[in-house]
Amino acid sequence: QVQLVESGGGLVQAGGSLRLSCSASGRTFSNNLMGWFRQAPGKEREFVAAVSWSGGSPYYADSVKGRFTISRDNAKNMVYLQMNSLKPEDTAVYYCAAREIYSRTYTYTRVLDYDYWGQGTQVTVSS
Repeated sequence: QVQLVESGGGLVQAGGSLRLSCSASGRTFSNNLMGWFRQAPGKEREFVAAVSWSGGSPYYADSVKGRFTISRDNAKNMVYLQMNSLKPEDTAVYYCAAREIYSRTYTYTRVLDYDYWGQGTQVTVSS
């Protein structure tokens, strides 16, 4: 089992920045694929970004590419999502997710691809 707890959400003006954190506990965190998803009111949960255990080759949704950066610190069991140039359409509940077994040649962007989820943290971007 892997337990995930997100933090760092809040209210920010358009153009501003936030850094989300995800604290992981449980078994073998450093071997997991870690991802961030978000869900806006009335919409389905959507992929934002993911990063492998080594921190290399992260990938992003087109809507956040160039503005968001995912990173991880395995020594601290932490995953981060740095969000810059925020837009009102980034408003959502952001979720941290983990997948235990993965291939480096495949991109995991579906909700069903992930085994564990946090409770989410609200991000609100005002115009």
